[in-house]
Amino acid sequence: MTRLAYIAPRIFDGERLLENHYLLTEGDRVAGVFAGQPGPGIARRVFSEGILSPGFIDAQVNGGGGVMLNDGPSPDVMERIAAAHRRIGGTTAVMPTLITDTLEITRAALDAAVDGVKRKGVVGLHLEGPHLDPRRKGAHSAALMRPLTDDDVDLYLGYAPRVGRLLLTVAASQVRPDQVRALADGGVIVSLGHTEVSADEADALFDAGVRGVTHLYNAMSGIAHRSPGLAAAALVRGDVWAGMIADGHHVDWRALKLAFAAKQGPARIFLVSDAMALVGTDRDRFTLNGRRVTRERTGYCPRLTLEDGTLAGSDITLDAAARYCVEVLGLPVEIALRHATFDPACFLGMEQERGCLRLGTLVELVHLTDGLHVKETIVHR
Repeated sequence: MTRLAYIAPRIFDGERLLENHYLLTEGDRVAGVFAGQPGPGIARRVFSEGILSPGFIDAQVNGGGGVMLNDGPSPDVMERIAAAHRRIGGTTAVMPTLITDTLEITRAALDAAVDGVKRKGVVGLHLEGPHLDPRRKGAHSAALMRPLTDDDVDLYLGYAPRVGRLLLTVAASQVRPDQVRALADGGVIVSLGHTEVSADEADALFDAGVRGVTHLYNAMSGIAHRSPGLAAAALVRGDVWAGMIADGHHVDWRALKLAFAAKQGPARIFLVSDAMALVGTDRDRFTLNGRRVTRERTGYCPRLTLEDGTLAGSDITLDAAARYCVEVLGLPVEIALRHATFDPACFLGMEQERGCLRLGTLVELVHLTDGLHVKETIVHR
């Protein structure tokens, strides 16, 4: 089996930023990260500058490369989305995400994911709806939102073993605790989002098996000192993960800093893009469920809105989200990178395969400048 040593000024192993180390690979697997220089007879690839990191992992990717998963779910569309984020943003593993749609389209997405997970960079499917709360619809279509039925539970449980990872975002008002428990026990990752819910109600669903919160702060009950809501409930628990959109539009920088400060305690945070079709294109508009979404080139990154001004996903990739965390929020580079690599891997239960440079993990790498701009993405497959 071919052995290859990667040498860079700094190597991020998923948790630590190391100097004077090299990454040793054997075929498509990591053999380890070692101090010093590789021995004689080992092929080398040397980077004269920057950081070598595990590839980014994005658990919420609605589109990219000019397409949305909702437009016609298929393995080809999933692969096209993954390829755009790999090329532009250094993301080597994506969860193509279906925004609230009909049962027919939802079934089509599940069918597509069965073969889609065999395509490069596709690791599962995120269903963000249709079991959401119309009161917190965001850019989703309220007319398509509905309660989770027992037939839905059976449907998702039937697909869960076949689609890599299946992530389901639901609203508290649309599910029962026993349904959550059945899904969690059957391998579905359940997340709360687009929901009006008290902290106590959220805690009951966390106890039933909800594992995460979808785009913390957005489309959910906010934090008040006597009514802490979902965001606070998630941040004070050590067994709940929270995805965050760090694009300068979805969440004020102060609220982001508050969440990351809570990370010093029990909270678990990971970055998501919530990216739409325009990533990787020069276009300035697309259609979502029959409504026009426009790209406005402003702020830290472009802003996407419906005609009424409602935010409609993001136009960011995870390298840019990590840069925002460093440049605007002042996070250390290794913490920002961890939130885009190892942390989402842990949330999705794939830390033995991806998100870090440990013995036996896949060789899925991104070479970054010191300023966290993507220079090259490397995948040994």
